[in-house]
Amino acid sequence: MNALAATNRNFRLASRLLGLDSKLEKSLLIPFREIKVECTIPKDDGTLATFVGFRIQHDNARGPMKGGIRYHPEVEPDEVNALAQLMTWKTAVANIPYGGAKGGIGCDPAELSVSELERLTRVFTQKIHDLIGVQTDVPAPDMGTGPQTMAWILDEYSKFHGHSPAVVTGKPIDLGGSLGRDAATGRGVLFATEALLKEHGKSVSGQRFVIQGFGNVGSWAAQLISEKGGIVVAVSDVTGAIKNSNGLDIPSLLKHSREHRGVKGFHGGDAIDPNSILVEDCDVLVPAALGGVINRENANEIKAKFIVEAANHPTDPDADEILKKRGVVILPDIFANSGGVTVSYFEWVQNIQGFMWDEEKVNNELRTYMTKGFKDVKEMCQTHNCDLRMGAFTLAVNRVARATVLRGWEA
Repeated sequence: MNALAATNRNFRLASRLLGLDSKLEKSLLIPFREIKVECTIPKDDGTLATFVGFRIQHDNARGPMKGGIRYHPEVEPDEVNALAQLMTWKTAVANIPYGGAKGGIGCDPAELSVSELERLTRVFTQKIHDLIGVQTDVPAPDMGTGPQTMAWILDEYSKFHGHSPAVVTGKPIDLGGSLGRDAATGRGVLFATEALLKEHGKSVSGQRFVIQGFGNVGSWAAQLISEKGGIVVAVSDVTGAIKNSNGLDIPSLLKHSREHRGVKGFHGGDAIDPNSILVEDCDVLVPAALGGVINRENANEIKAKFIVEAANHPTDPDADEILKKRGVVILPDIFANSGGVTVSYFEWVQNIQGFMWDEEKVNNELRTYMTKGFKDVKEMCQTHNCDLRMGAFTLAVNRVARATVLRGWEA
């Protein structure tokens, strides 16, 4: 089942638990607006190249729409639609005043020079500047984009609308980016894991962790978990996987990964088959890479008691059912990886106020939001007698539905 089908399925299950009528259910699913634009730029060699840019704006009942911009050669419209919808539910679970959006450009950033990427970003911004905005739709980085991309969008947008640092988040610090944003998703994973383990009478200290994915989210999660006394026994990335039953030395691994562009060849552990990483013996499994990695083929072999979904949609619905029957507790992606969008919200707030916070305040506020978010999800689980995934979805759908009805928008 693809990401869109799985998201729609979870939405419909939540909708039934909440007793929403079919008209309201339909209006919550249909995107607010789908934008497609042609972006033609001169390349460095003087030839012209044309790319397709797009933006799906899903829902704005609770506030401006929010979501990443990705540069990737294979942009699947269904997947982008699912991710835009997922952002609506994620921001609602986190209780931040946003709706969901997603977008990007169908291109391979590795094949474009920096100046070509800048021209492409500026042309894309020129085409959509009237459809995004501080109180309308606030983009952020995603696959293939980063702080520099956001800086170009901010500059181009400001030519039309005056200096507007709050129009994008994930900016460089020098242009109004927030301290703590780089670590935010990984730190949110730590806070979410702490809340989950506390519920079961445990703490991070002494628990054995396996982390699939050692990019931004996975590496920060590993570092912060190990600082709290968690034992990270195995990690993997695109280059390979390594394991040490006594616990990997995470600071040394981070250094190795930076120097060698991956975990492969690290001497503080044994190389293992990357495909076996999910079924290694541990207490907590953290998938922090791609979607759909936990499926009916491997669900019965997973040994973890807890799964914390740091990636988007890592567990497919078949695996969900198998793991539920086996008593494995899954902390769903729409809550577990919401630390990034929560600190993006803090960045937006700081830009609007024109008053920047120190990193300690950012991290303390994030802990408050993640802890309260878990409590809210648990209350929904008890009200509707459901698991954490349905608890998070019912919480999100209920908040968006209430805002929609209060605004008089229901069909």
